[in-house]
Amino acid sequence: MFQQNLAEVYDLIYRGRGKNYENEAATVSERMRRRCPDARSLLDVACGTGEHLVHLRKEFAEVEGLEYTGQMLGVARRKLGDGLPLHSGNMCDFDLGRRFDAAISMFASIAYLRTVEQLGQALDCIARHVEHGGVVAVEPWYFPEDFLEGYVSTSVVRDGDLTISRVSRTTRDERTDCNVNMEIHVVLAGPDGMRHFTETQVLSLFTRDQYLDAFTAAGCEAEFQEPDETFGCGLFVGVRK
Repeated sequence: MFQQNLAEVYDLIYRGRGKNYENEAATVSERMRRRCPDARSLLDVACGTGEHLVHLRKEFAEVEGLEYTGQMLGVARRKLGDGLPLHSGNMCDFDLGRRFDAAISMFASIAYLRTVEQLGQALDCIARHVEHGGVVAVEPWYFPEDFLEGYVSTSVVRDGDLTISRVSRTTRDERTDCNVNMEIHVVLAGPDGMRHFTETQVLSLFTRDQYLDAFTAAGCEAEFQEPDETFGCGLFVGVRK
């Protein structure tokens, strides 16, 4: 999903685009504690480079992360050190042998699942790792009605002598009901030269009802919180019954 060289500059790109991991971690923690005030432990599913965990470990006594992509997991391990457990695994089929008071999946990671069936499998697996009365929060990607065909996103980030340019274009895959292809080009330029990387990622446009149905099937009573300045695509928050 992510080439090693893209994983290494991932944080620089998104911090440069204004992504505020600290605020997101504080906000999702506060919203979960409205439903589970005594939550002490948290699992971050599809934790990526671990940037949310940097801040979540200040909010919870115990935090752990799960990540499927080896390149991203490597960045997270170097960043967070040995004291924070990080696991390699697929969100649709993992077993950590314990439960947590809360679990999250942030930054639309859930949208990398290809089918509604996989969405249900992931929510079921995540919910099974949460105590009864615990909380599951999922940040979705766009709903089908919000998608803009052919949308182009651009950004330029500078970090010392390094300049990073990222351009992406997203189009529907007409062969499927919900998949879209995001073609990404990244250029790294510095005094020693330039490098150009490309990759195409496949994401899914799940509906609001499909998310809510997956929560319900996983034994969680969930609500959708409308988009705001912190979570531009909104947030699903559910309590495991």
